[in-house]
Amino acid sequence: MTAPPRRARTAPKPSIAEDELPSFLISSSESEEKEEDEWQPQKKAVKKATVPKPKVPRVRKNATTQKKPTVARKRTKKVAVKEELDTSLPVMAPGMNEGELQLQQPKEEKEKKPRPSSKKLPVKRSSVQPGPPACNLDGAEGPSTSIAAAKQQVKLEEPEEDFTFDEPPLKKIKSAACPQGTPIKFAASANLNEEHKMNWDIVKVLSQRTGIEEWVCANIIRLFNDDNTIPFIARYRKELINNLEADALREVQQVLEELHSVAKKVHGAIQKLKKEGKLSGNLLTALLNCRTSEELDHVYAPYKTGSKGTKAQRARQLGLEPAANLLIENPRELNLLSYVKEGAEGLSTIEEVKSGVQHILADMIAKDRETLDFIRDLCQRQYICLQSALAKGTSQKANEKDVNKFHLYKNFSCNVKNIHHHQVLRVLILTTVWNLKSWLLISHILAINRGENLKILTVKVNIPDRTKNEFSRWCVNERWRPKAFAKPELMQLLRDSVEDSYKRLIYPLLCREIRSKLTSDAEKESVMMFGRNLRQLLLTSPVRGRTLMGVDPGYKHGCKLAIISPTSQILHTDVVYLHSGRGFHEAQKIRKLMLDFNCGTVVIGNGTACRETEAYFADLIMKKYFEPLDVTYCITNEAGASIYSVSPEACKEMPDLDPNLRSAVSIARRVQDPLAELVKIEPKHIGVGMYQHDVSQTLLKATLDSVVEECVSFVGVDINICSEILLRHIAGLNANRAKNIIEWREKNGPFINREQLKAVKGLGPKSYQQCAGFIRINQEYIRTFLSQTSELAAGNPKEATNEKQGKKKIKAAANVTWQPDPLDQTCIHPESYNMAMRFLTFIGGSPSEIGKPEMQQKVNVLLEREGMEGISKRLTTTGQTLQIIIDGLTQPEGFDIRKDFDKPDFKRSIVCLEDLSVGTILTGRVENATLFGVFVDIGVGKAGLIPMHRITEDKLPKAKKRRSLALGPGEKVEVRVCDINIPQSRISLDLIRVL
Repeated sequence: MTAPPRRARTAPKPSIAEDELPSFLISSSESEEKEEDEWQPQKKAVKKATVPKPKVPRVRKNATTQKKPTVARKRTKKVAVKEELDTSLPVMAPGMNEGELQLQQPKEEKEKKPRPSSKKLPVKRSSVQPGPPACNLDGAEGPSTSIAAAKQQVKLEEPEEDFTFDEPPLKKIKSAACPQGTPIKFAASANLNEEHKMNWDIVKVLSQRTGIEEWVCANIIRLFNDDNTIPFIARYRKELINNLEADALREVQQVLEELHSVAKKVHGAIQKLKKEGKLSGNLLTALLNCRTSEELDHVYAPYKTGSKGTKAQRARQLGLEPAANLLIENPRELNLLSYVKEGAEGLSTIEEVKSGVQHILADMIAKDRETLDFIRDLCQRQYICLQSALAKGTSQKANEKDVNKFHLYKNFSCNVKNIHHHQVLRVLILTTVWNLKSWLLISHILAINRGENLKILTVKVNIPDRTKNEFSRWCVNERWRPKAFAKPELMQLLRDSVEDSYKRLIYPLLCREIRSKLTSDAEKESVMMFGRNLRQLLLTSPVRGRTLMGVDPGYKHGCKLAIISPTSQILHTDVVYLHSGRGFHEAQKIRKLMLDFNCGTVVIGNGTACRETEAYFADLIMKKYFEPLDVTYCITNEAGASIYSVSPEACKEMPDLDPNLRSAVSIARRVQDPLAELVKIEPKHIGVGMYQHDVSQTLLKATLDSVVEECVSFVGVDINICSEILLRHIAGLNANRAKNIIEWREKNGPFINREQLKAVKGLGPKSYQQCAGFIRINQEYIRTFLSQTSELAAGNPKEATNEKQGKKKIKAAANVTWQPDPLDQTCIHPESYNMAMRFLTFIGGSPSEIGKPEMQQKVNVLLEREGMEGISKRLTTTGQTLQIIIDGLTQPEGFDIRKDFDKPDFKRSIVCLEDLSVGTILTGRVENATLFGVFVDIGVGKAGLIPMHRITEDKLPKAKKRRSLALGPGEKVEVRVCDINIPQSRISLDLIRVL
């Protein structure tokens, strides 16, 4: 039965026969290598398909009508171009090449009609409606520059075997309505919603859940559908995403994947119900309305295989559904006595008939979209709290030590409205973690969940009775009010049905939704925090030009030593026993090693025996035992070093070294180049935060892997000297492509320019587009190599030209310019090289001046004269692309973004906990960041805690004033001691400033 038509909000019902899985749910992760290996043959197919007998599609008379565009599906293996052209394509602007996608942009106030073309073109066109201009996502014409779309002509696909990034794309960000490019009203996104075949618009839902503008969400969906990576989007497509950071993109990606997952499950359930013959129109509508997994489970649960069926289903089988319909539609004609049948189970008495009707009405109420929306909105305006208590019989069953861990939650209650998705990190804890009175934060949710899983705590959601009373009045008097006069006994039956529906069906659903949302938000925010911690560790500034001694502390098995050169070469390894009565003898050995290798820096791992080892070296340094060397030491995180020491990568890198000594090498290299060393370890083993094992491991792995890819890509790699492990983390590359690049480098020598990447097996246009901007080629190294090569060629031409060249190599060599390009050492993407050269012409510069002070001076002069906006207009590009070009031209050669991050603290002495007093001001290094506070290493062997409420915006530098107010591992801070608890080894700190 449908809800009363005068109040119902029904969405148009799709045909049951058309409920196949939407195209975005079909796995598009086909083997890109296979496609890219055959890219050259496909180019030949392009030539054959575009020349003969062009088809001119029939043009509609009414040019203002427009078909809903659909996103073109990814090209699969050996697809003929003609078949691609015959498929449905997105809207194309004049001058746009076939296959380009039109992205959503701020709409212009004055719309201009495109100029019609008089030529017959051999491509299939769709009628163009005035609206936002199109933006290319392909590598052929990157959207890093823009010109008016009407000035371009539709061009045929050229059969050239090259990935062109040179021509300006068709994109216009600024308009009369928004001259600064500010987003305005979002254009319709029917094409995106049509694909999903749900009763909700994925763009609007995504915007509501993330708080991001709809036009930005539409662009992000298109970019992800086109297999663009987060680092590429965050750096080279800023104008399409309104300058969002990588963390925000990851959040959108997670929500988008959740929506895709729900839609996939919905369509899977629809297909299953259709085969079983259980699918009705009302059920189909209810399923297509589901936006969360909880809603889907609520609707689909009665129809699962093996289900005994609900009370409502059994009542319907008895034929009582017409009676329930009559009670709402026409209660005057309802006679419950007519349904009584003596001897029939469930119908033998009037009470059984009423009970059956009540169950049917309760089921109808619980599955009505408007009713559920009302109760959810009502709950948002009520005080709903989460309560936890000690489970009965816990003291006898559980370990007392485990129970004491949850002493905060033995009698705990908090309003769930304090935990909103985008405000969670702004909720302040008013006390420290060892105070019983504290506000609920996301970390509390994870702790409560852990206690519940251990059967130490019981948890419930408390919804006040006034919520039920108001809901019941609304249902009886408005939503489910009978359309005609009903007898008092029928009205009582309706009230009982509403109460039964709330108590038995709706209340449990609300509790599940609230708990699920709290847990989901807790996991997401915790994983985001882990990601920020990992980023801070990876981007720690490297310590260059020092010979380092790595120390892996230990008691019984001794301390492992490894001395490495400034270029990370292993000079010496040894084992010393510092804590077994042989300290003086071992000191002589250590002094000799440090003098022999001129090593003045000791790196100590923070594992077992770290404090004792630190005290040992500090004592020797204070006594000036290592003179004439000025020796310092630092403590570094050794998490994951032992796991790496027995990994296949470590065995391949250090085959002749004992695994125990490999960990000491890893500890030293973590200070010398943290990024290059930490990428060798699986991110979850690095130790990025608390409750790491209480969150979804799938979500955690995806996020941490994405952060590693982001960090490696943004730092960039020198392709001629980097390792295969580091290279595989570049955006657009994977293990196979990285291996192919290394093999190509070993066979053919160093890469002269980025163009040579196209000759690598498995590296197709999309992969090249994604990785090219993050790969660097050191020009000084290449000049030296070419000079040596030319000398060799002059001395022995025959030997210089005697290379093994297969057919593929000869073909590749014919299409690649083997000359160095100074822009290859910058962050400028190859798609913007033409624009960069135009900019150089404007300022009167030359490529030889890139990275030199003269270039910075010329750029500053032009910026002062015309400003960023004026230059952007002259170059017909966007401000974001111009900024990347300026950064690439002015940054010195070998520029490293990590230089702005903190280096490890090098010390010469040690302080004890007993030496501290309240009010003492110290400097320390952030050790770990959590959702309730930040742990700071102040050099006393025990980290102090800065509660989150003491981290305020006025104490943070401008760069740190973000929504999270987050401090990350490795940051140097100045703190004041507020409280010291020596028995429990707890130190409470107050943040003074970030250094």
